Amino acid sequence: MSTPPPPLLGRLAALVAGVAILVAACTGAAPDEGVTTGTSEAPAPATVPAAGDQPTPGVSDDRVLFGQSAAFSGPAQALGHAMRLGIEAAFAEQNRAGGVHGRMLELVTRDDRYEPGFAFASTRELIAQERVFALIGEVGTPTSRSAVPLAESRAVPFVGPLTGAGFLRDPDLNSVVNLRASYAQETEHMVERLTEDLGVTRVAVMYQNDSFGQSGLNGVTEALDKRGLAPVATWYYERNSSAVKAAVFHIAEAQPEAVIFIGAYQPVAKAITLLRMDVDPVFMAVSFVGGNALAQELGDEASGVFVTQVVPIPDDAGTPVVAEYREALSELDPSAVPGFVSLEGYLAGRLAIVALETCGADVSRACFLGAFTELGAIDLSGVSLQYGPGDNQGSDEVLLTVINDDGSFVPVANLGDTQ
Repeated sequence: MSTPPPPLLGRLAALVAGVAILVAACTGAAPDEGVTTGTSEAPAPATVPAAGDQPTPGVSDDRVLFGQSAAFSGPAQALGHAMRLGIEAAFAEQNRAGGVHGRMLELVTRDDRYEPGFAFASTRELIAQERVFALIGEVGTPTSRSAVPLAESRAVPFVGPLTGAGFLRDPDLNSVVNLRASYAQETEHMVERLTEDLGVTRVAVMYQNDSFGQSGLNGVTEALDKRGLAPVATWYYERNSSAVKAAVFHIAEAQPEAVIFIGAYQPVAKAITLLRMDVDPVFMAVSFVGGNALAQELGDEASGVFVTQVVPIPDDAGTPVVAEYREALSELDPSAVPGFVSLEGYLAGRLAIVALETCGADVSRACFLGAFTELGAIDLSGVSLQYGPGDNQGSDEVLLTVINDDGSFVPVANLGDTQ
């Protein structure tokens, strides 16, 4: 079993991150202005500077401004770029139709490098300096954990984050609107299929050493425990790193029948490649891995790897919203390749548009957030969402897919059919 980093190193990392965040809070410095942090997940303070006399920040006669903090550089950058691409495709599509009540939709972004300290500084800048109406498409669990307290403290909508972390489903959160299913639901689906379809009992987990990895690890552990089982091995790697050799060694040593990955595409791809030299288990990864990026990273070795998805397959033009997404994506960038993450970004953009339309011309943050509970059921051209009091998660759908020889994804109903 894995063990956490030595306490002294953990305290030093937290101290470095805390100093960096204090600098950011005092100076308003953005990540690209030289603020550095460790890899610890630092808490965000409860206050940010006042937004001024503008009645509704980010809203003018001719536009509504959204902000996105995400990874646009570093090992997880493909996720940030894809999420932004999808949101921009949805906004551009709506703008071509005249906007929302005559207002054009705009998106301003900041690179948080998939690090909590940078996410805090970026989010603070988006709220206090850019004065965005809402935040949309945050990428990651540790970064969302840093950003959400800022959004909550000012009642700034925090829409469609690319994470299934449990803490974002807390009914006490007033500003968070989740689109996707949770990691607990994804990992339950994995374990259900492994145990029922294949009779697997020996499951190992490689996870990212932060709140994202812990959330997924907890999900796997709980799903196994329900069936009287426990992981045969768990080991971690550090965020924004591909140093997976220690994890691979310990997992291979346990001779698992299946390995579940709670991580991003680069380290997961490297681990799969190394593990295949010693063992031949079933490989599964949660949706945050970025299925398309994982397939590209693995190349010829991608075939047979399973990934749970929380949105439809981007090639399934039979689903109306997928056809609309593909057309919007092509209009925005004819060279763009459809993918799961950009489709999720597109759906998040469409979801925000529904709430804006509901509010009418006199839009406010309170009205925007209240629209989800008021509407309850929302249909995004074939993708059904349901919100209500104490329920800020729209979809519970989880789809298991496998990568084909040509790098495409196909749905899997029963793992026995793939053996």
